[in-house]
Parts: sequence; C-alpha cells; structure tokens
Amino acid sequence: MDWGKRVHIIEGVTQRLLYLQEYSNFTIIHRDLKASNILLDDEMNAKISDFGMAKLFRNDELEGNTRRIVGTYGYVPPEYVRKGIYSMKYDVYSFGVLLLQMISGRKSTHYYGPNEIMHLLEYAYVSWKEDKGLEFIDPSLDDSSSSCKLLRCLQVALLCVQENADDRPTMLEVYSMLKSDTQAVPTPTKTAFSVKNYDNVDNICTPQPGNCSVNDAQIFELQPR
Repeated sequence: MDWGKRVHIIEGVTQRLLYLQEYSNFTIIHRDLKASNILLDDEMNAKISDFGMAKLFRNDELEGNTRRIVGTYGYVPPEYVRKGIYSMKYDVYSFGVLLLQMISGRKSTHYYGPNEIMHLLEYAYVSWKEDKGLEFIDPSLDDSSSSCKLLRCLQVALLCVQENADDRPTMLEVYSMLKSDTQAVPTPTKTAFSVKNYDNVDNICTPQPGNCSVNDAQIFELQPR
C-alpha cells in the first residue's frame, strides 16, 4: 500500500473521528479504535466500525469514569488503564497508535529497537528524538508526491500518544496539522509507555472475554470490503 493510499485512509479516519467528537448531536467516544475496526470500500474510503464499546456524552460533558476496563491492548491510554477515565482524548490516543502503524507498517504488539526491548510508541519517540525518524518509517513509502509528509505525521502521532491526556491535541487540531504543511507542530513530550509497566497489568494485559482483545492487524494487509 503506497503512501498516497495510506494518506487517503488517514484523512478518512480523521474526518470520521472529527464528526463523532465535534459535529454529531452527541459527543461519541468510540473506545475501540484500531486497524481491524477500520473498514475500506472499493475506493479505499475509510469507515469506522464496531461501536459496541462506545459512550455518548452530552456536549457539555468532558469525561466519564468506569470500573470495568475494556478495549484493545496497545490502543488503550494510560489514564483509562489507571483510573478508568475516558474522554475524547481516549480516541485521540488510539488514533495516534493507528497513525504510527500506518506510517511504519509495524504491529503495536511487538517490540523493536536494540535488543527489541521497546514497544511501538517508545521506539517511535526515541527514533524521532534522535533524528532517526526515517528508520522508524516504512522504507517502501515515498511522500514526494504528497503534501502530507511522513516525518510530520510521525510528530503528530507522537503528540496524540503523550502520557498526559491534557497534552494531547484535539481531533480538530490533528486535522489542521495534517492538512497544512505550514502550521507549526508542537514538540511532543515522552509518550505513554506500555501498559505492562502499570501495577494493574494483570487486569489489562491478559485478554479475557468481554474485557480486552489483542489486535494483530498490519496496515499493509488492509483490503477493501
């Protein structure tokens, strides 16, 4: 899948999330955004599927809380794992993970880097921090014919997966940064690390029926359906 097709999918997912968060009558938190929940038609237009875990907010609500942690390993933000807090920044985090997969062609459940000790988010951050972003990006991609540049997408994705939810951009800001090649992109702070580092790892890392799932989808395996 070349970069042009991936950009088309990224733009489609961004617009769908933007509608759910900004333009729908209710704010909708999907809570299970991942590669396998992005459906593609014969023109590679992206649709978000599976709203079984979604939550509705009134427009004046900012966040909610739950004691029952659900979601997919690798896509769940730290504030949800630790305290059960979910907000629009939950889906922003998941989108950031998805974007990292799109530009790297790598799985979120594997480990990378020297000695393969870094998960996808940490590997992306270290690569960007050390000016080795091109080593993280899928070598088959060429962005010379696209206004959406790979290193810019990497930086935007890292903003989406920051540890502190308040530091993450809104989807409106994400859309603006991805569409413009002149708008300044803030410097991301250290990313949220793998949930394996948290005390309640036993409750979140081991997939159980009705609780968590493991997503093994790779971006280059996506096909229209």
